[in-house]
Amino acid sequence: MTGLFGGVFDPPHNGHLALAETALRRFELDPLLVLVVGDPGHKGVALDAANRVHLAQLAFGTLPRARILLEEHPRTVDALRAHDFVDPLFLVGADEFAAFLSWKEPDGVLEEARLAVATRPGYPRERFEPVLAALQRPDRVEFFEIPAVDVSSTTVRERASRGESVAGMVPDPVAREIEIAGLYR
Repeated sequence: MTGLFGGVFDPPHNGHLALAETALRRFELDPLLVLVVGDPGHKGVALDAANRVHLAQLAFGTLPRARILLEEHPRTVDALRAHDFVDPLFLVGADEFAAFLSWKEPDGVLEEARLAVATRPGYPRERFEPVLAALQRPDRVEFFEIPAVDVSSTTVRERASRGESVAGMVPDPVAREIEIAGLYR
């Protein structure tokens, strides 16, 4: 089964890493492809694609069976249709799934791949019910729990922009690179 973990990773943080590590174990993924979206059409980014790919390599590169790739397609459904992934399982966080109906062709995504939604302890299950009810194939959605990690890329960027340490929020190699290269300042 091919795990797909897509995002802008601006920067990748410990929540992303917890999701990837848990999914690798839970679903026995081989490989896990971390897809860094080069030019996301739905949101702005602070760093260019090359820097975000480099940070993703630092964050996920030591995980077993993980490969980091630049993804040229800004929308998930287009990326899934453009590639020939073997038994794809697309990984998303709970907040992303709560907004899944706003994605381009959510039912098209589920035609191309199954979805694995990472939840954390205490996340209200009722937030998912309207999304599941609106999907043609809710049976293609599976939930799995990850450890609670209270961090966001926005918070990391804000702290780094003020010259504050981001240690403990991002993997150590990412924290070092942000500090050494002066990223997000």
